[in-house]
Parts: sequence; structure tokens; C-alpha cells
Amino acid sequence: MALEFTDTNFDELVIKSDKPVLVDFWAEWCGPCRMITPIVVELSKDFEGKAVIGKVDVDNNQGITEKYGVRNIPTILFFKNGQVVDKQVGAVPKQKLVDKLNNLISQS
Repeated sequence: MALEFTDTNFDELVIKSDKPVLVDFWAEWCGPCRMITPIVVELSKDFEGKAVIGKVDVDNNQGITEKYGVRNIPTILFFKNGQVVDKQVGAVPKQKLVDKLNNLISQS
């Protein structure tokens, strides 16, 4: 299951992670976000032990949302060593996200 990142746990689970992290910024009312949710859940299983996969509800976690300048959703940020290293805005096929994650893992 994809983790739920919040303003409270973001530093601990994302910034301090020793693995690459995929963060999906989404909202319940967002149609394209609902399309990408099953993909994010699949990725959390596919990459278990290799990457950290989670979601941020932008309505309930405005601190993180503002800090990273997320204005359109879904926005997926890829973190490595506490830094944003890649970004994907909008709904995309699963393979595109798989490729980005594999690229980050291979750089480790």
C-alpha cells in the first residue's frame, strides 16, 4: 500500500529516506488523480524494498504542497537524498513512472 505523507511525517519518510521516493500530490475531487491512484498503489508493491512510494492529499497538507510549488495535480515528485530530482505533472502511463524510478534506483 502506498504511504500517506503529511506535513507532519514528510521529513522523516521522504527527506531522510535512504531510498528514492515517489510522492504523488493529489486530491479526492481530482479526476486525473483518481486515474493515477491505482498505478501508484501498484508501484508501491512493485518497488517494495527498492523505493518509497506515497501520496500527499493537497487539501489536508498545504505546507508541503506550497513548499514544493505544486499548483497542478496530479503532480508526482521524485526525491533522492532529500532533493527533488525529477517531476511529472498530469496523468501518465504506468511505464513512464516505472522508467523514472528504475533510472533513480540504477543511479544508487
